[in-house]
Amino acid sequence: MELLWEIAGWAGAAAILSAYLAVSMGWLKAGKGFQTANLIGAVAFIINGTFHGAWPSVVTNVAWFLISAVALVRMRSESTPPVVAADPQVQFPGVPDTTGQMAVVEVLTGSMPVVSMPAVSMPAMADGQRLAH
Repeated sequence: MELLWEIAGWAGAAAILSAYLAVSMGWLKAGKGFQTANLIGAVAFIINGTFHGAWPSVVTNVAWFLISAVALVRMRSESTPPVVAADPQVQFPGVPDTTGQMAVVEVLTGSMPVVSMPAVSMPAMADGQRLAH
């Protein structure tokens, strides 16, 4: 069992040092991957420090763990896209959007407005044919 605690300590050291090296060299941004490596490394150091009774190390790594955990929670809440109600109708600039507005345009101009739709690319089928409208 002692070997397991030693492996945890060395794995924690490898995780934290690798993350720090990768961010310092520009191979990794200080984002979710960096914080996750720090979190895992801190847990491993907490396990190893507790086994050895190294309480200053345990306290330091509990703080390290909490900093990484808070950072990850904040990153998660920032990356959650806002929920937008789905609107089945698309409104194009300058085009009347209701029957009432179209009636006013008809009265003022004497004709119904022509609504042109932008070109829409249709997805290709597996055999190269396009879907029909």
